[in-house]
Amino acid sequence: MIIHTKAYPRAGLIGNPSDGYFGKTISFAFGNFCAEVVLYETPELEILPSHKDHSRFGSIDDLVKDVRLHGYYGGIRLLKATVKKFYDYCTENHIDLHKKKFTIRYSSNIPHGVGLAGSSAIITACLRALMAFYGVSIAKYMQANLILSAEVDELRIAAGLQDRVIQVYEGLVYMDFSKEIMAKQGYGNYEALEPELLDKLYIAYRSDLSEPTEVFHNNIRDRFECGDRDVVGAMCYWAGLTDKVKRCLLNGELEKITGLLNANFDRRRKIYRLNEENIQMVETARSTGASAKFTGSGGAIVGTYENEQMYKELKKKLGQLDIKVLKPKIVCTKGKGGT
Repeated sequence: MIIHTKAYPRAGLIGNPSDGYFGKTISFAFGNFCAEVVLYETPELEILPSHKDHSRFGSIDDLVKDVRLHGYYGGIRLLKATVKKFYDYCTENHIDLHKKKFTIRYSSNIPHGVGLAGSSAIITACLRALMAFYGVSIAKYMQANLILSAEVDELRIAAGLQDRVIQVYEGLVYMDFSKEIMAKQGYGNYEALEPELLDKLYIAYRSDLSEPTEVFHNNIRDRFECGDRDVVGAMCYWAGLTDKVKRCLLNGELEKITGLLNANFDRRRKIYRLNEENIQMVETARSTGASAKFTGSGGAIVGTYENEQMYKELKKKLGQLDIKVLKPKIVCTKGKGGT
């Protein structure tokens, strides 16, 4: 038996990065790229390296470039952490696992380090493969929690629940991570919205601004926990924007979303230290009349445009900066185990 599983990149449409700070967000998963895991039974348990894990380089320049892009540990650590958390979950819940062994490998064409959640996509695909191999069903909200734990607890990667939730649930999802809700049930309230409510979306990204999430989030966590008024106020503000965008979607008032997406980025710019080239990307997109904000930690943006002429202008102006532009295909795949 050969198991093939996939997971997709996500874009934070509104509210991010408040998901790790008891905020609210709306995100969507899109199928223009994917992370894929292949798992099959073998006499020994083995994790095979991917191109991100190679140790042979053409020059010292190539080695340094690879480290800057993928870090020192590649993607194998993601699979190891996922296997461990899956095993821990099954042990804690008295789920007996059969004794068969497997070989597992991954591949991904998700642009790396630009805020599209490529790492958590690999973990999501890995968890799906393990569930299929062992015949274990895990509720979707718990899958998201396990994926987050693999990154935060095992690998010490700064992260929030948003990415993992949308990659597990897929489609378009409204998420409420209010402190009271999280304290009561250990996860947020997740509401699926119809992807058809969204129209005329674009995503743009560049590969020369790769910056790990833990670098991007600088000292915001410390400031939040110390009660910094600017940071706490921003988290509340983004949560409010999320509710406004949800109402606009449900009421068909798509024209109002443009200003709300722009406002999300403008407030972010006030409290974060942002890469000047990331700012240029947003401002260039806005110069065409489109809205623009980060999809995640920077390096990619998401926004709305009015018509095909504006989209062509968007591609032209961003293309001059060596930035790629695409129309995201929101993916809604059923039957991923659990509810």
